[in-house]
Amino acid sequence: MVNPGSSSQPPPVTAGSLSWKRCAGCGGKIADRFLLYAMDSYWHSRCLKCSCCQAQLGDIGTSCYTKSGMILCRNDYIRLFGNSGACSACGQSIPASELVMRAQGNVYHLKCFTCSTCRNRLVPGDRFHYVNGSLFCEHDRPTALINGHLNSLQSNPLLPDQKVC
Repeated sequence: MVNPGSSSQPPPVTAGSLSWKRCAGCGGKIADRFLLYAMDSYWHSRCLKCSCCQAQLGDIGTSCYTKSGMILCRNDYIRLFGNSGACSACGQSIPASELVMRAQGNVYHLKCFTCSTCRNRLVPGDRFHYVNGSLFCEHDRPTALINGHLNSLQSNPLLPDQKVC
């Protein structure tokens, strides 16, 4: 198990040194035949779990993801933070410690989550419309929406991205 964001390799482990390795998850000694190394720590295979779905990460793949203090499987990382880790508006990387806004599967910096017309920032509690990849505040929603010509469009309450599991 390797954390894609970590460049460090596990120190060599010999059979005689296994008895003193401590699990980062439970704190217990690792005397198992197999152990995992992720986030610069050793883990029992049963202890390295996704923070959201609780899947044992050693059983579902060879990588794990970390962001905002969570250890995640690939599916939950993509669900929470999007595919690229880049802002859908500006294309710049989003740091792991930064809160984000999401709409229709896209992820945005807080400062980039703005109305396409007036450029006012949309904040938690605001209502917005998402049309063809563009965000609109309630005041600037497209005229076709007001006249009922866009069937598939929905208004959504805006919530900040927190741990959503």
